[in-house]
Amino acid sequence: MTITDIAERIGVSTKTIMRWEKSGKVNRAKRDWRGWRVYDKEDFRRIKNFKETIFYLEEGLENVAKV
Repeated sequence: MTITDIAERIGVSTKTIMRWEKSGKVNRAKRDWRGWRVYDKEDFRRIKNFKETIFYLEEGLENVAKV
């Protein structure tokens, strides 16, 4: 899978995934012979779980702020 495939499937931009990689929040992608990012199913699962965790925490903080 490409970074575009991953981004479309989880609902974020490719820039967001690159930012997460650069900051160490998710593992850096493997590269093919052209230098393009290549992801496998396990990479997809990890990135998706990270994204879901972030959005879960953000929703929780919004609910706390309302109280």
